[in-house]
Amino acid sequence: MSNWADLTNGKRIKHLRGSDLTQQGLADAAGLSLALVQKAEQDRGELSVGSLLKLAHALNTDVSVILGQQAPRRGMNQGDRAALRQLSDAVHESALGEWEGIDEPSTVEELSEARDRAWNAYWASDTAMVSSYASKVLMEGQVRYAAATGRERKQLGLILASTYRVAASCSNGFGQRDLALSALTSAKHHAKDTDDPVMSALLDSTLSWIHLRGAKLPRAVAVAERAALAIEPSFSSSSRPQLIAYGRLMISAAVAASRREDERGADDYISQAHAAAARLGRDEKLYGTSFGPTSAKAEAVGIHVALKNYGRALKLASQPDMKQLPTTMSKVARNRYKLDVALAQCAVGLYDQAGDTLVEVGLDAPEWVRHQALPGVIGKRLAKVSTARVRNISELIGVPLIA
Repeated sequence: MSNWADLTNGKRIKHLRGSDLTQQGLADAAGLSLALVQKAEQDRGELSVGSLLKLAHALNTDVSVILGQQAPRRGMNQGDRAALRQLSDAVHESALGEWEGIDEPSTVEELSEARDRAWNAYWASDTAMVSSYASKVLMEGQVRYAAATGRERKQLGLILASTYRVAASCSNGFGQRDLALSALTSAKHHAKDTDDPVMSALLDSTLSWIHLRGAKLPRAVAVAERAALAIEPSFSSSSRPQLIAYGRLMISAAVAASRREDERGADDYISQAHAAAARLGRDEKLYGTSFGPTSAKAEAVGIHVALKNYGRALKLASQPDMKQLPTTMSKVARNRYKLDVALAQCAVGLYDQAGDTLVEVGLDAPEWVRHQALPGVIGKRLAKVSTARVRNISELIGVPLIA
């Protein structure tokens, strides 16, 4: 198969449909007309966001895959498959209590450190390390949790809830929805036992993302709204953990609203996220989740790009604090934000700037960028202006952007 990003949307839809599903079958599964599916595969006319979401759901994929921004899930490499199998075993066996492990499992402090390492690996896109650390915490943590009481039991419950959440997030990123929901179910069980409303709210932000990936946009918004209402802080007297959880939920709702082309709703949610971030005053991390002024602005840029408000996205990206991103921002989050900026720059004709932004990403995260489809999409758009420039960028960052 050709480079996925180099195919047209129509060819990608046809490839994802395969020979086992007819065009009529796809139309029926997506709730669309046969004529629309035929036009889509022939690249005649633009597809609406609603039609893209329905097609993605029927094809068991994501809109980003149809648009060439992400490779199909079936392209998962052997290492990632092995890591997800290990993670699946740990999620299910730990929940069932089926483990005859060592007599003396790790201490609370050791399990907490391993949980943190799992989250760090997640934000570095290191699936093997996520699986390795998370599996250890889930298996050994459940053994210790079963015998613990009092303060230690609550500590372990929070560690386990957070670790099940990173397992859910990692699984969802690979499109493993059932595994993600299984992990999140166990996480919610532990959060309920520990009576920690902040953890419960963060779990709902992950659930909203799972619904988003599954093209269940109304549910994604509803989950985030419900959880935000339950934890909504009084901005005159609110705890920092509350602000982090509330802000992250508002981001989840805004992203889902932008996918529904609900610009007014997305703006309302983003405004609430900015308010929480301003009250917080600085970016902080809690239970593997980062939120603050910079995080809110970075997410807002991506939301405006999704709504095709490229001018607003670039205006936000031009603010001084977005020029010098904090060191606390993960490499993955930082470079995903920069790719959104590059897309916006392409859209308004700032091709030289888009090329420079792409170079920044390639030099900052050379290994990560090799496994992303979006740089190829940007490269293809830049090639319409200058193939020589794109070839120079490809050579500089070590990633082929055009054939």
